[in-house]
Amino acid sequence: MPNPAAGRFGRLGWLLLSLVVVILDQLTKVYFDSALADGRQIVVIPDLLNWALAYNTGAAFSFLSESAGWQRWLFALIAVVVSGVLVVWLKRLGRGETWLAIALALVLGGALGNLYDRMAHGHVIDFIFVHWKDIWRFPVFNLADCAITVGAVMLALDMFKSKKSEDPVHD
Repeated sequence: MPNPAAGRFGRLGWLLLSLVVVILDQLTKVYFDSALADGRQIVVIPDLLNWALAYNTGAAFSFLSESAGWQRWLFALIAVVVSGVLVVWLKRLGRGETWLAIALALVLGGALGNLYDRMAHGHVIDFIFVHWKDIWRFPVFNLADCAITVGAVMLALDMFKSKKSEDPVHD
């Protein structure tokens, strides 16, 4: 059911944030795909942060990356469906739901950035490598992944905020 407070276009103006995420994501991927093509890493913060090129044919944390190639189409389909849902959700948001609109726009931008990689290259280009010396390593990721993560955290926080504001205070 449409939200009458949403207006005709809801919060679709936040699609501009999604576009900014996609553009920044793709620009950084093009740069690092070229700059690190020789396999080297650039140390940004010693023993903590490097730029390191990695190609991920799977999903988060390289899930299903060893599969025969069918996962590319599965993850692309999921991204298209989720993106459609996010656009409809944005359209139905009311004026007071800016936090939620930003969260959805970030997730959408990240999903579209990685979707573009899957369709154009057959894999996602990752380049942010966080680690602690040689003790532990976080999977290599990109700006689209950062946007998805920040948006998902914001969505979770919004759920807690919404739930708390709906609960009556019990004395």
